[in-house]
Amino acid sequence: MLMLSTALHAQHNVTKFLGIPVDGTKASMIQKLKNKGFTYDVRNDVLLGEFNGGKVNISIVTYKNKVWRIVAVYPEGCNEAQIKIRYNALCQQFNNNTKYTSFKSNEIPNDEDISYEMSVNSKEYQATYYQLPKDEELSKRSVWFTIYENYSKYNICIFYDNEYNHDTTDEL
Repeated sequence: MLMLSTALHAQHNVTKFLGIPVDGTKASMIQKLKNKGFTYDVRNDVLLGEFNGGKVNISIVTYKNKVWRIVAVYPEGCNEAQIKIRYNALCQQFNNNTKYTSFKSNEIPNDEDISYEMSVNSKEYQATYYQLPKDEELSKRSVWFTIYENYSKYNICIFYDNEYNHDTTDEL
């Protein structure tokens, strides 16, 4: 009984993307996202639609046939000044959203040269947030995003992870 209660509690507090638990099968997740207005591109295995005010490509990542990650990629590349604004705006959105917590400030300083830092110092720009409620399993509900450079243009990827479905310790 205790194990069933723990399993049900864990499944209740999984990471959510657009209110949908990051859980279940890939086919069921595709259907749920289609119900939210996304279209499925079978050839490229991505869903296309709008998220947080922009066009995105959504990828669904599974582990042992269970969804453990949703990846939202903004395919429209931008320049360094624009990506800094987008990244910092995204940080502010998460900082101001009561559904999330973070353990550090993630904004990029206005005077930082992103291009130089990424190419010369191999710096990575990433911000990690955790979906509440705060409990002992907070780290299993991370939402994080990063900047990547693609042919001199910059993009942002957002990752919604359900680490309950990505336990690789049994493979060691």
